[in-house]
Amino acid sequence: MSTTKAPAKLETIRALLAKAEDPRTPEAEAELARKRAFEMMAKYGVEQAMLNDASPASDAPTDRKIVLDNPWAMERVRLINRIALALGCELIHLGRDGSGPARRVHIFGYASDLQRVELLYTSLLLQMNSGLAAQSVPPGQGARAWRRSWLLGFISRVGDRIEEAERGARDEVRGETTATGRSAALVLADRKAVVSRSYQQAYPRARKGGTTTMTGNGYGAGWTAGNRADIGGKRIGRTTAGSIVA
Repeated sequence: MSTTKAPAKLETIRALLAKAEDPRTPEAEAELARKRAFEMMAKYGVEQAMLNDASPASDAPTDRKIVLDNPWAMERVRLINRIALALGCELIHLGRDGSGPARRVHIFGYASDLQRVELLYTSLLLQMNSGLAAQSVPPGQGARAWRRSWLLGFISRVGDRIEEAERGARDEVRGETTATGRSAALVLADRKAVVSRSYQQAYPRARKGGTTTMTGNGYGAGWTAGNRADIGGKRIGRTTAGSIVA
């Protein structure tokens, strides 16, 4: 496995994303930079997991509570949930933040994976918002319903892309072992079990969310936009005090 230090690896990813987002970068070159950044993000997650097996103190399980503001607070919840689940974390939606429209979520995962969630969510949220703002609602469509369906299409596609990259990274190390002699598959499975146990201890009565419904016809346009999206960023949202769950 690579021994590249985490800050250096993440800075390389951010540099690739900055190149992809620069309007002066030719589209073909920008797409290559996006693809490389996406792959590196997934590989970074696997590398951290395998290094942590030999040095458990380097990457501990933790949790974080986050407030997601309007507009489209519930769609923001869906976006961060897709990202968190794809990256080996667990998330629960805690409902409204007080009497306002903002929503609260609680995420459980290893520190390095929560860092990846932060990078992805912040950038994808910006892309989602700017992409939606550039849309013209077709004549005869209800504006809010159409825009919401566009958002759901975007979230669906970027979620699929993240999952595809994660699977690819795991497949690449299928036959490798850590310094302790354990297989990559076993290490990743154990991390998932630790995260799930922390989540279940904190919320033993948590239930799966219901089916998402929509009435607008913007899903396909949003899906196409999600297919072009890249990743990056630094901040998720308003955080509240979280604690390490044993």
